[in-house]
Amino acid sequence: MKKSKLIIEYEYNFDLLGIASGAKGYKLAWELNNTLGIQLVKQQDLVVGFKNGGEKNFSFYAHERQINRLKLFKNKSFENEPGKYFLIPEFPHFDFIILAAMEEHYTHHQLIDLIKSIPAVQLITPIPLEGLKSKSNFIF
Repeated sequence: MKKSKLIIEYEYNFDLLGIASGAKGYKLAWELNNTLGIQLVKQQDLVVGFKNGGEKNFSFYAHERQINRLKLFKNKSFENEPGKYFLIPEFPHFDFIILAAMEEHYTHHQLIDLIKSIPAVQLITPIPLEGLKSKSNFIF
């Protein structure tokens, strides 16, 4: 019997930014709210399945409007879980990941410059989507 394979091409209409910061998630969300004039709200944890069959939880905050979206994800799963699981395993040195589609308010460079001005942010850099194997973690 001949087998068919379904191939789905997703459209990734967002930017990913990696942040290195020693701040807790709620503190960084508060700083982003004040700096960007948005309202990040704690959401139910994102559950991601891994190849070994396990599922891991990642905390995140979201600001979603009709045109604008900004989500702040913790890159590492909860500390009390065994093993080291990252939302983006290709970049384990980032503490947080920002998914941004802020078409109405800020350009990509303005957003990075504003986030750089937050004292708790040690480093922020764009994450290229081309060739990123774990970008499917952000389809939900």
